[in-house]
Amino acid sequence: MPAPVDPAAPAAGSGSTSAEPGLDPRGVRFAAAATTVVLVPVLLSGSGWLAGAQAVVFALGAFAGMRFAPYSLLYRALLARRLGPPAEREDAAPVRFSQLVGFVFAAVATVGYLTGLTTLGIVATALALAAAFLNAAFGFCLGCEMYTVIARIRARLRARNPHTAEGATA
Repeated sequence: MPAPVDPAAPAAGSGSTSAEPGLDPRGVRFAAAATTVVLVPVLLSGSGWLAGAQAVVFALGAFAGMRFAPYSLLYRALLARRLGPPAEREDAAPVRFSQLVGFVFAAVATVGYLTGLTTLGIVATALALAAAFLNAAFGFCLGCEMYTVIARIRARLRARNPHTAEGATA
């Protein structure tokens, strides 16, 4: 009988380049679905406090790491062991970046709702909700795509910078 697999452990050949272990993509989609479930009432009620709670959830994922994010903990406790090991893992860095982007939008929504700038709160919540729904329903992580584009741009800029080119001296 094989040993149980720790869903937080990186899989062999996961391709994860960050210090954090590779993530179960099903857990990432679960977190996006949970975020969607929270942001719909935020949008409908205009609750700045609920938007703030979601901002805290995003902040934990972005700054402490995905293994400490509340929805990741919930996924591991309720579903991961029942589903078995994932077929593949994904790099944590793009997901953490998407959590950072979500944090910014949720923080802006919180400020908007709590200061009476309701339109700002609605727009920020709607954008965060759209991104979360795309990931939950279709597996398309908008923040992860942004991370990839930014990484490509940074690599091109580094390649053009004569101070970072091979053989450059100080």
